[in-house]
Amino acid sequence: MSEGRERGSEEGPEREIFHLLRAVTVEYGLRQAEFASDNGMHATDVRALICLLDAERAGVEATAGWLGGQLGVNSAGTTAVIDRLERLGHIARVRDGRDRRRVLLRVEDRAKELGWAYFGPLIGGTDAMLKGFDDSEVAAVRRFLSGVLGIMAGSKDNT
Repeated sequence: MSEGRERGSEEGPEREIFHLLRAVTVEYGLRQAEFASDNGMHATDVRALICLLDAERAGVEATAGWLGGQLGVNSAGTTAVIDRLERLGHIARVRDGRDRRRVLLRVEDRAKELGWAYFGPLIGGTDAMLKGFDDSEVAAVRRFLSGVLGIMAGSKDNT
């Protein structure tokens, strides 16, 4: 039996959790695609909105260059995404108050409301489920998801 086949046959609880994580990501991707389709957007547009919302929560000033780096898209592709989202009224280009030469990207309230209307039940259900966990369980979930994210980011850097 080949080494790869032996590794592939290891079906313990760790592998089950990996498969559940994969199922969650696939299902979430389907929800994002449905949201994009229902609202005249591309999948990359939804990813861009998520990046911009995450930046806003983290206090990061998002520029076109920053967004392109987050999306892994070249300058022309980034401009196309920004133009589409701006045309749809989901984002605005605003001058930086400290450096008028710099243009920042801001998610409009309309986009937040649209996203909340669609994803709010998922977010609320997840919040409710986690409220049933004790502090150590929440910490374990956070550690697991942060660790997987780190592994994924590291494997992307090594390709």
